[in-house]
Amino acid sequence: MGELSTLPNIGKIVEQQLNKVGIETYKQLIEIGSKQAWLSIKSIDDSACINRLYALEGAIQGIRWHNLSEEAKEELKEFYNAFK
Repeated sequence: MGELSTLPNIGKIVEQQLNKVGIETYKQLIEIGSKQAWLSIKSIDDSACINRLYALEGAIQGIRWHNLSEEAKEELKEFYNAFK
């Protein structure tokens, strides 16, 4: 396992998906952001759900996704719903 799997919420599978779409470091994940990273994963895995989007944002913030602020969750939910 690589650097990304050391982040909260990022397991082996999500790390592999991130690597497959060209995101291999925490710095790259921060630069692309959770929304674009999720869209990239969604392009290769149609089952990518809102929890994966939350997980990516939590990883960027360095927290478990369950601890995201309600405002952050609402913003991500609106974004997610635009792609359902």
